[in-house]
Amino acid sequence: MEVASNMRQSVGATDVEPAAYSAPVRSLLAILLGCTSALSATTIVRPPSANDAISTTTAHDDDDDTRVVAPPKKDSFHKIFNGTDLIGWQGDTSGYTVANGELQCTPKGKNLWTTNRYGDFHLRFDFKLTPGANNGLGIRMPAQDDAAYEAIELQILDDGDPQYAKLQPWQYHGSVYGVIAAKRGHLKPVGEWNAQEVIVRGSRVKVVLNGVTIVDADLEPLAESGTPDGKDHPGLQRQSGFIGFLGHGHSVWFKNIELKELK
Repeated sequence: MEVASNMRQSVGATDVEPAAYSAPVRSLLAILLGCTSALSATTIVRPPSANDAISTTTAHDDDDDTRVVAPPKKDSFHKIFNGTDLIGWQGDTSGYTVANGELQCTPKGKNLWTTNRYGDFHLRFDFKLTPGANNGLGIRMPAQDDAAYEAIELQILDDGDPQYAKLQPWQYHGSVYGVIAAKRGHLKPVGEWNAQEVIVRGSRVKVVLNGVTIVDADLEPLAESGTPDGKDHPGLQRQSGFIGFLGHGHSVWFKNIELKELK
C-alpha cells in the first residue's frame, strides 16, 4: 500500500491534476486509493477469550441492551413435581400415575417421596379428594420408616365421611398426626380442588388450608413432655428429611406442588 501513498504524495508535490494522467493510470490510481480507504475502515475482530464475560443481548427499538443472565434466586418457589413424570421422586412409583399435569395416588399407592431432603421450607400444593379418601403428607421423612412416628405426618383426609365420625381430634385433616389437632370445617366438597400450604421452620409448623390457618404450633414442648396419643414420636426432633405423600388405599390427586427453602 506504500505505492498508493507515494502516488498521492507525488500528485500533491507536482500539482498535477488527475486528468493529466492517461486513462489507464487514472484507473490504477482509483483502484489503489479505494483499497487504502477500505483498509482504514476495517475493524479487526478477535475471537472471545476465556476471560470474557458471558452475556446475552436483547434488542430494543432504539438500541441494544446487554445484560449478564443471573441464575434463579434460591429463595424463590420452584416446582418439585414437573407435571409430566416422576423425575425427582422415589418409593412406590408404580402406585402413582401422572396425567394432565396432575399426580394421582391410586388405591394401590403407598409412600412416594422426594429424592431431595429439606429442612425449613414453605410448601404449597393443590389436592382433590374422593369420598372417604385417606392420605398423608410426610415431612422430614427418613426413607422407609413410618412417617407418623419417625417423621411428621400431616393428615390428608375426607374427614366429613361418616366412617370418620369418631376419630380423635388429632386425626382430622391437616392435623399433625397424634400430636396437634387442626381446626375443622375448611375442606371444600369432595371432588373440588383444595389449596394447602405448609410452613416449617425449626420446631414450628403452620398449615394453611384454602386461606385459613388450621395449625400453628411449636412441636418442641410436645416432643419433650409427651404427645396426646401417648406414643413416642422421635420424628418430631428431626431437622431435615424427605417430603412425601402417604397413600392409604384411596385415590387422591395432587398438582401445582412447589416449594421454597427457608433460611
